[in-house]
Amino acid sequence: MTFATYPSLNGKIVFVTGGASGIGEQIVRAFAGQKAKVGFIDRDEPRGRDLVEELTGEGAEVRCEICDLRDIGALKAGFAALVAALGPATVLANNAARDDRHDWTELTADYWDERMNTNLRHMFFAIQAVAPGMIDAGGGSIINIGSNSWWEAGGGFPAYATAKAAVHGLTRTMARDLGDHRIRVNTVVPGWIMTERQKELWATPEKLEQHRQRQCLPDLIDPVYVARMVVFLASDDAAMCTANNYMVEAGSI
Repeated sequence: MTFATYPSLNGKIVFVTGGASGIGEQIVRAFAGQKAKVGFIDRDEPRGRDLVEELTGEGAEVRCEICDLRDIGALKAGFAALVAALGPATVLANNAARDDRHDWTELTADYWDERMNTNLRHMFFAIQAVAPGMIDAGGGSIINIGSNSWWEAGGGFPAYATAKAAVHGLTRTMARDLGDHRIRVNTVVPGWIMTERQKELWATPEKLEQHRQRQCLPDLIDPVYVARMVVFLASDDAAMCTANNYMVEAGSI
């Protein structure tokens, strides 16, 4: 595939959460390919270090800070370190999440809270940490990664689906609160994306075939396509796009 280059992203400072693997890794790679300066946060130190070494060896400017995003103090410290290294970001990709399966009949209050902390809470506090720099810069773009799981009425992970549904509310309200500062806030909505984790844990031949039948397009979705939508929304080409959902789900809803 041949993808677009966006001159407006050349030299831009971009922060990504959960950037060491899966969709987040492809987002980091996509922005590095646009010659942006990329800082990402993740708790997987070996994978984060390897990605930085690889991309730096290719001439990109990439930094990683290791922290558990459920710890808001550590999250804010991680962003502060990235600002010190790269400067304030004008693009934030709120990507980090885990779609662990769980049985609603056995779900405890503590596990529910942990799922909210893993899949939702850090997104708001990332915005709170990064948006002031965007205000000072005169604008920016925030891209929250949602999920089509709740649009499809998917079962097997009610806490995850609830958190991802709430991402859309966060996007809409923050688009209003930040719009006067020319900061755009959007949600990218992936379908079932074929990350290595999905392939290892849940992508059986039977389930894949069922999902193919649901999609309008017959092809399984590589994470690079989610990254391409994020890159577009970060660019000046999307200057009038805010408060909306951008689907990358092959027509499965």
